[in-house]
Amino acid sequence: MVNFNLIFKNRNFLFLWIGQIVSQLGDRIDQMALIAFVTLRIPGSALAVAKILSFTIIPVFLIGPIAGVYVDRWDRRRTMYVCDFLRTALVFAIPFFLFYSAHLSFIYILVFLAFCIGRFFVVAKFSIIPQLVKKEELLLANSMVNVTGMIAAILGFGLGGVIVEWVGAKNGFYIDSLSFLISGTLIFLISTNGRAKVSFKPQAIKEATLVGKEMVGRIGKSVFTEIKEGIIYFFKQKEIRFIAGILFLLWSALGSVYTVLIVFVQQTLQSTTKDLGLLIMFLGIGLFAGSLIYGRYGTKLSQYKAIFSSLILGGVMLIVFAVAISSRPDFTLAAALAFLFGMSVSPIMVASNTLIHNISRDEMMGKTFSSLEMVIHLGFLLFMFISSIISEHVSKVLILVIVGVFFTCLGAANLVFFNKISWLNREKAKIF
Repeated sequence: MVNFNLIFKNRNFLFLWIGQIVSQLGDRIDQMALIAFVTLRIPGSALAVAKILSFTIIPVFLIGPIAGVYVDRWDRRRTMYVCDFLRTALVFAIPFFLFYSAHLSFIYILVFLAFCIGRFFVVAKFSIIPQLVKKEELLLANSMVNVTGMIAAILGFGLGGVIVEWVGAKNGFYIDSLSFLISGTLIFLISTNGRAKVSFKPQAIKEATLVGKEMVGRIGKSVFTEIKEGIIYFFKQKEIRFIAGILFLLWSALGSVYTVLIVFVQQTLQSTTKDLGLLIMFLGIGLFAGSLIYGRYGTKLSQYKAIFSSLILGGVMLIVFAVAISSRPDFTLAAALAFLFGMSVSPIMVASNTLIHNISRDEMMGKTFSSLEMVIHLGFLLFMFISSIISEHVSKVLILVIVGVFFTCLGAANLVFFNKISWLNREKAKIF
């Protein structure tokens, strides 16, 4: 039987595991440092926060669909440590532009590039695991990487918020840069078997160049064709379109409250990043706990009912959070409500992914999820900017309450519709 001791005795996997934890922590410190900088430069502006954070989100659906294709053609270990070393340099350079330049154009470029590189790192991280562990250890290794990665991300927000508030935004970027350097060094020390030897003879180089040009053309065409096929399949499937529509509305609503909620918490609790980071941590713990509970006890409940019920609960909790914290700015209360909100909405993504797994053909699964990622993040970005602009003129509490009401009505309307359709189907079954 495979156990944790065997996994951790594997030097290569241990380096990968530690490296990805450090990298996750670095990502969260980076985000907290960006929020702190924007707050210092333009205090109270949700639109300014939206602008800088949008460049951390865009790569998810812009680079994500093609990252997997190219990572499979590259040496994964090399891809990972090169990504980390590049991010080390980019993040280290950010403070020089942030604090010594009047314009933010270079900052947007650096942040965008760093998170684009991060998409290749993530894909390579999950792809390299079978090269590092035995087949019988694969399930445990994947579980370790996924669970500890989630925990590191959750704790990273809390630690990142405290660290940035303690040492300042500028030093926060330097700490983040150091975390990528440590991660890259650990991954560089990993040894993988079966790597091809390279000949550096002039003729070999010439032949490799010609073959490389031909392959680039083929690969480019293949990537474009596969993405196109995935999009066509995605929109042809009625049930997938329905799920995508629900998730688009959900993520649009989340985008509407994202930056508004950040500024609301900062102004209400009088803290730049510390309380914000800790609240996100409690939200993450709620998501994690809710996912585990739903996975254990939600098998008998229809996935559609789980999604609609979670929308109703999530909307109610958002309204309670906004009204309660605005009238009583207490961190303990805010943390408890953030945890409950996380638990309330956690079944949505779990149930949606399960539905996609049941509906989509196996050979189209990856393309379906890539298309879904693009749809939901488009809604998130679009409405993040819309609400950020509106928040310059409208009360942030009012925006949060309106979005909460939208959540609740969306869930209730769909739940009633679903129950009606189910009743009609049962009546038809009785007749026939």
